[in-house]
Amino acid sequence: MIAQQLLNGLVLGGVYALFALGFTLIFGIHRIMNMAHGAVFMTGAFIGLYTVRAGMPLWVALPVAMVGAGLVSILIEMIAFKPLRKLALADAELASIISSIGAGLIVLSIGQYVSKTETMRFPFGTVSVQAMEVLGLRVTMLQLLMLAVAVLGVGLLAFYLYRTAQGRQIRAVAGNYRAAQLLGVNPDAIFYQTFFLSGALAGAAGVMVGLAFNAVQFLMGEPFLLKAFVAIIIGGLGSVPGALIGGLVLGLLQSLSAAYLPSLLVDAVIFMLLFVILMIRPDGLFAQAVLESPTKRV
Repeated sequence: MIAQQLLNGLVLGGVYALFALGFTLIFGIHRIMNMAHGAVFMTGAFIGLYTVRAGMPLWVALPVAMVGAGLVSILIEMIAFKPLRKLALADAELASIISSIGAGLIVLSIGQYVSKTETMRFPFGTVSVQAMEVLGLRVTMLQLLMLAVAVLGVGLLAFYLYRTAQGRQIRAVAGNYRAAQLLGVNPDAIFYQTFFLSGALAGAAGVMVGLAFNAVQFLMGEPFLLKAFVAIIIGGLGSVPGALIGGLVLGLLQSLSAAYLPSLLVDAVIFMLLFVILMIRPDGLFAQAVLESPTKRV
């Protein structure tokens, strides 16, 4: 029983990790909280759903959803964040949070209008519902797909950040914005890249969650935004490995709590863990130095 719950938690944690990685990637570069990230997650789920309904297979719908969510994320960067970087604001972080909340509400309103507030579902048979026995564990094709997407997403992000020239530029901007500029790095191009990557990861997570619960609706991203916030606080703000570990810990904890505790206590256990982590390590398990926000730079 506990082995089965660990497997379920690992699969769920992989999806949390995808979502949290995109969230922490923006903080790592911009030093801001993108509160529109949940709306991008929802957008990816809707794009994937409509692509499948149009007759496309899931292996086509998933990358389409990732690209679509990435483009929406870039649009949010252009509308909500880029103008603030040109202003010398005393409360730049607060202004950026408020701006991102407004952008997220616009995207949510569009999703509400498109869906007419209805809960929409993927066509039957989009993913096989058959289960198989592996080492005494019940494993479904959907679980294997979710795990594969999470591993592939994390692996591609790590390769991009640590094995490509563009990834080195992203890390240079995150480490020292002004020095990167002096070396010829175009910060705007880096910001667009990170927002696209963040949105693509959120879009993939949105499709997986939509398939897992077979429910897509315009508010589906808000609970995940809160859980992602918990994950990156546990892992450490701005830390990519921290977001990965935080997402996995969160998924395992939620799965075990749901199996062995009353359902009303699941969220309580998660936030109790958050409080304990904050008391022991206030900066998170993989804390990084907080640098100057780009919104303060003229």
